[in-house]
Amino acid sequence: MKISVVSPVYGCKESLFELYERLVETLSQISNQFEIIFVNDACPQGSWERIVMLCARDERVKGINLSRNFGQHYAITAGLDHAKGEWVVVMDCDLQDKPEEIIKLYNTARDGYDIVFGRRVERQDSFFKRLGSRAFNRVLDYFTDSKHDNSIANFGIYSHKVIETINRYREHSRDFLLFAQMVGFKKIEIDIEHAARVYGSSSYNLSKLIRLAIDSIVSHSNKPLRLSIQLGFFIALGSLVYACWLVLRYFLYGTATEGWTSLMVSMFFMFGLLFAIIGIVGLYIGKIFDEVKRRPLYIIQETINL
Repeated sequence: MKISVVSPVYGCKESLFELYERLVETLSQISNQFEIIFVNDACPQGSWERIVMLCARDERVKGINLSRNFGQHYAITAGLDHAKGEWVVVMDCDLQDKPEEIIKLYNTARDGYDIVFGRRVERQDSFFKRLGSRAFNRVLDYFTDSKHDNSIANFGIYSHKVIETINRYREHSRDFLLFAQMVGFKKIEIDIEHAARVYGSSSYNLSKLIRLAIDSIVSHSNKPLRLSIQLGFFIALGSLVYACWLVLRYFLYGTATEGWTSLMVSMFFMFGLLFAIIGIVGLYIGKIFDEVKRRPLYIIQETINL
């Protein structure tokens, strides 16, 4: 198999036929030995029925139907576990990732690169989505001590050895792009065209972005724990300095500390901070609990042409 295309499907059933036709036309210019893997993430709009129709029409189309909604990155994992191509393309199904750009990605990869990311020079997304994505990357960069380009998403082409390496990451907090950046190998970013969204709407709202950011931070960095230790140290140091000042003021000027207001405010502040730090530690313990259970990352209900 020369090239595999993995596309998670949730919503956008109207785009699947057009996506298939444009993929076949594009991939045929590279090689006739290709496969298109659609992973239905329990889409309630009837996307699986359309995938079944495409699989019946063309055996190069593979269908994976998950038993329930696991999430985009879990669906990508299911597709990567079954991809056989020498090169693997990961793209969304909403046609904002233009299939025609695969040729540009493939030709660049042939120059000796293992990973070619598509950089969306002009993102055709709403202002609020771009703002949320930028905020997500800024927070992730700070806590993971890394650098993420807001214009880069999952769309890219990856060599088989890169995919084999990524498939060895079996933790439950999934972020395909973060894995692709972590594994190393020779990579490059190239400019691609980004299309406006015609079919469906994005399932990533603000709460999902926050949840994904927290999962990624807790799974890939212990910086929040280090920050909590530093914060506790500075608060303790500040309290010690202030206590020394109160003692000196009493002996030098005879001024006694009065009032319960400052004491109660300090107590509430300290207890609030303490509970926040305990919550951070609890997140890490919860992640450990999830990992030691070793539950499957996804469950397949049905496959076609695999």
